[in-house]
Amino acid sequence: MATAASATSALGPYLDCIRVTLTAAMCLQNFASQEVERHNKPEVEAGKNVELLLKPILIARNEKEKFLLEGSINSLRISICVKKSDDLDEILSKKFMRFLAQRAENFVVLRRKPITGYDISFLVTNFHTEIMFKHKLVDFIVTFMEEIDKEISEMKLSVNGRARIVAQTYLQAFLK
Repeated sequence: MATAASATSALGPYLDCIRVTLTAAMCLQNFASQEVERHNKPEVEAGKNVELLLKPILIARNEKEKFLLEGSINSLRISICVKKSDDLDEILSKKFMRFLAQRAENFVVLRRKPITGYDISFLVTNFHTEIMFKHKLVDFIVTFMEEIDKEISEMKLSVNGRARIVAQTYLQAFLK
């Protein structure tokens, strides 16, 4: 069930747990609004009918790296908090998430504004599961989580490398 890349990385068990949980939670069905006739709104967003909401599932690798899954009869809201070990990680992740949120229409399931306390959120409705393969949606979210860590780490290395070159160039002026 797990990919070879996720099984060998340090994130492996964390991502495997998320994959299994998402797969189990993807059983969404069409459910018309009980408030307004001929309307179908994601119940997890509306939150008006408590009986249609599932208990939220929080999967945390540590205090700073967590995954929240909120489900209802016709939708799932997936919120992710990315690892931030220092101030540079925090700045890079904030800028990167803002960049992605501005392009939310290209990702279909990405929400423009994340839930408070999380870096990025996805909204999957029953319409998404009808037109897309469920296992591909799960793969997309898990791969996204895997790649976001890699991207932020690469950006951090790049910034540190540039800072080192700038510092060396600056300090050489004092050595002459």
